[in-house]
Amino acid sequence: MIKKKAAAFNWLYLIVALVLVGLDQFTKNLAIASLELGVNYPVIKDVISWQLVYNDAAAFSLGLGYTWILAVIGAIAALATIWFARNITSVSWQIMTGIFLAGVVGNLIDRVIREPSFGNGHVVDFIRIPFNFPVFNLADIFIVSMAILTVIRVYRGENIGGVQAKTK
Repeated sequence: MIKKKAAAFNWLYLIVALVLVGLDQFTKNLAIASLELGVNYPVIKDVISWQLVYNDAAAFSLGLGYTWILAVIGAIAALATIWFARNITSVSWQIMTGIFLAGVVGNLIDRVIREPSFGNGHVVDFIRIPFNFPVFNLADIFIVSMAILTVIRVYRGENIGGVQAKTK
């Protein structure tokens, strides 16, 4: 009975990831259908606006023009996350892993299937905040927020994934 619960529990990250990848892709397709490229649409005064852009770089425009390399890195990151997830023993770490995986896969999908070509697709970004910050999307939020939360939890002394160190 306990093994069955553990097996079902190990799928939590995947369920979270699938739901959030769907949300990410839905919002990107909604942005494409509703927004004109490069036009700024204020949502909350100067705090947040929508602006459709296509990004062929990584975060903060790093790696400009190397989309296919970023696609390979994204695929490796997704596979490594799935491999790592099998050892997670905590519900909160499962959820965090699912959120992170959703971000990686959400942007990977764009790089693989969107224009201009397979493996060189541009990521759809549409959320703009002030201070000349780069335009981003939900997948970016998922990745960055889970990376920050992971650092905080590890700094507080938690083991990544809730996995206890093996004793001899």
